Amino acid sequence: MRFVKEYLFPRLIQYVAVVFSGITAAFLIPRLAGQDPVLELIAEIQATGASLDVAAVRSLMETLRELYGLEGTLFEQYVAMWQRVFTFDFGPSFFQFPTPVVDLLRIYLPWTIGLFVTTTILAWILGNVMGGVAGYFSHKRWSKILDALIMVVRPIPHYIFGILILILFAYVWRLFPAGGLMLGRRAVFDLNFILTVLRHSFLPALTLLILGGAIWFQQMKLLVQNVKREDFVQYAHTGGVKESRIIPRYVLRNAMLPQITQLTLALGQVFSGVLIVEMVYSYPGMGLLLYRAVTRGDFNLVMGITVLSILTITTAVFIMDLLYPLFDPRIRHR
Repeated sequence: MRFVKEYLFPRLIQYVAVVFSGITAAFLIPRLAGQDPVLELIAEIQATGASLDVAAVRSLMETLRELYGLEGTLFEQYVAMWQRVFTFDFGPSFFQFPTPVVDLLRIYLPWTIGLFVTTTILAWILGNVMGGVAGYFSHKRWSKILDALIMVVRPIPHYIFGILILILFAYVWRLFPAGGLMLGRRAVFDLNFILTVLRHSFLPALTLLILGGAIWFQQMKLLVQNVKREDFVQYAHTGGVKESRIIPRYVLRNAMLPQITQLTLALGQVFSGVLIVEMVYSYPGMGLLLYRAVTRGDFNLVMGITVLSILTITTAVFIMDLLYPLFDPRIRHR
């Protein structure tokens, strides 16, 4: 009971407050921007030369406002929004009408999870292992050379690095396709489809793996160098503890704690996706979908992606908060 009252319950309240605030902000921001997707759609129809009388325009506007949850006062829209959140029914998409938002999420989400989650975890493992070893043996020549290479790669923006990889592997050596995955294509699990996806995903995955791994490498290297100077590590050396025991149990274990938290936050960004990389490689992920939803004023789709993103990030942080004492024995449920 003490755990529930003093540890679990306050964090549960904090979790609900963050979810409530985040979804409310996601509802208000597009409306305060002054963008009206219904008027924009009417203008697009009239721009094509279509002739609509006043009654037809009024009827069309009423129908569209109802479909997109824009009917009534701001408070009535806000109440209707929460009804949609609880039923997870965000209505039809504006720029891919009449496809429901939930269907679009089902189509695009697996692509981003397959690319972004896989490369994030691989980059985290490789960056931390290499950074940990390089940080502990920072006086070695190979560690200094590796650090110099990482310092060159790390500041390069994603879009420039992605274009460089694209030119080298798709146009100079012609080893991989430059893109071409069909936007909105549903995942089908057969061998031909899997090989096609792997072939088209290699270059964006390589871009994310190298740039992501460089960040984890530098962070872990600095953490290990700091932990290595701690008194308990020096005492272990003085006490004759073997280095093969000091590195994993005394140094890496303590240096990993902030990296575990960072990994949780990084995985939560799956719904914003890696927009620049997806645009460079024409990859059909959530970042590209969100970009199109924002630029077309698709309130329903923006709301669906944002709600899913908020729930995932806050839930991941909440679970990690509960599990953190298992990784750090200095923290206990009080």
